[in-house]
Amino acid sequence: MGRVQPFVSIFRLQVGGVYMKWLYSLSCLLVITTGCSKNVDSGENFNIEHIQRTVFEEQKTVIEEQYKMPIEMPTDFNFSVSFGYDEHRKNEINTFNDTVTKDLITKGETTAELILSLEEMYSIYEKMREINVMEMKELSSADLGCQTTPYSEDRWEISLGEKTTNLTWSDKHCSVSEEAKQLLELRIFIHNIVETKETYKELPVAEGGYD
Repeated sequence: MGRVQPFVSIFRLQVGGVYMKWLYSLSCLLVITTGCSKNVDSGENFNIEHIQRTVFEEQKTVIEEQYKMPIEMPTDFNFSVSFGYDEHRKNEINTFNDTVTKDLITKGETTAELILSLEEMYSIYEKMREINVMEMKELSSADLGCQTTPYSEDRWEISLGEKTTNLTWSDKHCSVSEEAKQLLELRIFIHNIVETKETYKELPVAEGGYD
């Protein structure tokens, strides 16, 4: 009669530069004595499907605890980001209102409807999970003695239902933190999506500049 000895191994996986411990079920090891059997000596039966489901839930919990964001995008996920130079943060991408605002500089600003597809929202959400955006705290520059004008500034509001975070960063003090760089890359990623929309392409061209 064969004896079934289940065991679970632990290994480390690098995701987005972060090492995490993963639990992985190697199913059951069959130690063959006289032949194969589906029953163990004590008459117990191991439910492989239950073991796999339990391990999957443990893996999911580890990931969610690491990123503080659900693996699946919440249905009420929304964000807004306003950006520009100095106090002139007239550019805005806002999924709460489904609008995009473009700074036309000397010609003022203009706003149009913006509808992002579910696939586009998923891709943006996944980028936010990768950088653990809801837990960002180190956005300020360490060098407060240096100042530059004009400077760029971004302000974010990100909502996952009951949890909302507000983030602001600028390069006013010459340098930016690593987390601020990640937010800049995120904003550029989103803006590249917006620029493909016909409603955005139809907006007037900006004139002038900021000194």
